[in-house]
Amino acid sequence: MTLRLAFMGTPDFAAASLAEIVGAGHEVVAVYTQPERPRGRGQAKVKTPVHQLAEQFGLTVYTPESFRDPDVIAQFESLELDAACVVAYGQILPQQALDAPRLGCLNLHASLLPRWRGAAPIQRAIMAGDEMTGVQIMQMEAGLDTGPVLMSEVVPISETDTSASLHDRLMSTGALLWPRTLAALERGSLNAVPQSEEGVTYARKITREEARIDWSKPAGEVADHIRGLSPFPGAYFELPGDKPIRVKVHFAQPEKGEGEPGEALDDKLLIACGRGAVRLIRLQREGKGVMDAKAFLNGVDVPMGTVLA
Repeated sequence: MTLRLAFMGTPDFAAASLAEIVGAGHEVVAVYTQPERPRGRGQAKVKTPVHQLAEQFGLTVYTPESFRDPDVIAQFESLELDAACVVAYGQILPQQALDAPRLGCLNLHASLLPRWRGAAPIQRAIMAGDEMTGVQIMQMEAGLDTGPVLMSEVVPISETDTSASLHDRLMSTGALLWPRTLAALERGSLNAVPQSEEGVTYARKITREEARIDWSKPAGEVADHIRGLSPFPGAYFELPGDKPIRVKVHFAQPEKGEGEPGEALDDKLLIACGRGAVRLIRLQREGKGVMDAKAFLNGVDVPMGTVLA
């Protein structure tokens, strides 16, 4: 027996899940994703990764601007679904939509709930210095990531992880949860575990304002901040001068050192923090690609005593 499903998702993170669900043999009768948006210098409209993959599979794709449109909900109800699988869709589903599938809507979330409910769980986990995270599939409710957990997998965070590397591991691990979850859903053997109301944290959306590096923080926190924002939007500082140069840092390591926060303690990018120092390893000037420290210093002089803003 196969389930009659809709899939709802938008980025690469979601496309991996769609591939696993289709590969498991379920009947995906509709795919919902965000509308085409202008991208790049030419501002040409580009289909989402989920849209592109769905077309390769020959699946029917819908791109509603809003799921609160009564006609959109009516069409969704008419699909007579067993369930809907949701991964980083980018729209909030109203209760009427959540209630439409026979077995409800299931959502894959990239954290160990109730820690890091919300939009940016991968970045926030690294920025907070967490040593462990995971992926979970939950039964969706009207609240923000509040539903009972159906399936879970723990994923460690290493000291060298960036949001990019952790994203890719969680994407693969999460995708592989779907066949197991849907098989158990078919059998009626899923155990829904309510979330605790203790230890709730919220992974609010990353803002450009918080991307600037605060050198007054301890070295470990500065390094975590940098890793969590790599590659996007990129933690940054400004080199002083008549025309300050904005530089993104994609990786840094804590080291011993003392000085004024932001002060270069040598000629090789050892920068003082509020406690300790960090060695800048991978950097990116405006308009340039990411490069290691040696290549960066071939084009930019950061002598000992320079104070970064």
